[in-house]
Amino acid sequence: MRNYTGITLFIIWGLTDDPQLKVLLFIFLFLTYMLSVIGNLTIITLTLVNPHLKTPMYFFLRNYSFLELSFTTVCIPRFLYNMSIGDYTVTYNGCFTQLFFGILFGASEFFLLAAMSYDRYVAICKPLHYAAIINNRVCNQLLLGCWMAGLMIIVPVLGGALELEFCDSNIIDHFVCDISPLLEITCSDTQFIERMVLALAVFTLMITLVLVVLSYAFIIRTILRFPSAEQRKKAFSPCSSHMIVVSMTYGTCIFIYIKLPTKEGVASNKVVSVLATSVAPVMNPFIYTLRNKQVIKAFRDTLKRVILISKL
Repeated sequence: MRNYTGITLFIIWGLTDDPQLKVLLFIFLFLTYMLSVIGNLTIITLTLVNPHLKTPMYFFLRNYSFLELSFTTVCIPRFLYNMSIGDYTVTYNGCFTQLFFGILFGASEFFLLAAMSYDRYVAICKPLHYAAIINNRVCNQLLLGCWMAGLMIIVPVLGGALELEFCDSNIIDHFVCDISPLLEITCSDTQFIERMVLALAVFTLMITLVLVVLSYAFIIRTILRFPSAEQRKKAFSPCSSHMIVVSMTYGTCIFIYIKLPTKEGVASNKVVSVLATSVAPVMNPFIYTLRNKQVIKAFRDTLKRVILISKL
């Protein structure tokens, strides 16, 4: 028989022990988080208030920005707070709440990327039937399906994680509460939950990636049949931004699940997690907006309207 100590607090190990690097890291994470909030809120606001952005493509983009903003908010502000007060403890309930929402938002993003790819496929390959196929009802159903898929991924993971017992250590070698560092410090048998987590991760990645690849295979085939280079460029322009975001998102996630040697793997996963939780949510709004003339025009029109109102 083992005597298990009930863990009520975890200690987040963080990213570095160097005081100077901690200061630089705090500034970096704070700036990227604020830029992420500003960028994603700008997209959400523009797609809500501008009548020219009331199309399915911007409906999905708005919801993707919401997921990105939610995902980074789950991960970064808590760690910034820990760094600012020098207290790296987090409660048991707080840790598992972060785990739940982190995986929920993260998994839902992958399914939403697949839905966005399908929207682009219909727009380019079946333009005459686009309005009939991708209507408001279908958009809402696809969005609901993405959230439900994310929920189906997190429920078994969270159920298994809540059964874990911690008896020797409460130090999480990460800057967020993630399933992998929790499995490293538990004294329970982790074989089943490790296989389940890997299976669910592979399932999510493969299903959504196959849908994305198929959509873009048909898109590229259709675009190559266009008679003029100008038509091909115009058709592919909105897709190129989405493909860049897809590549970044899948690349970081696949890297995390590659089993590297223990020390190198932990350090590399931390770096990739920082990119996924702070850098990517900053870059994605700029990738979508800087390459989109409609969004830029909507931003300028909204800015002019705000300036005129402020002068009254």
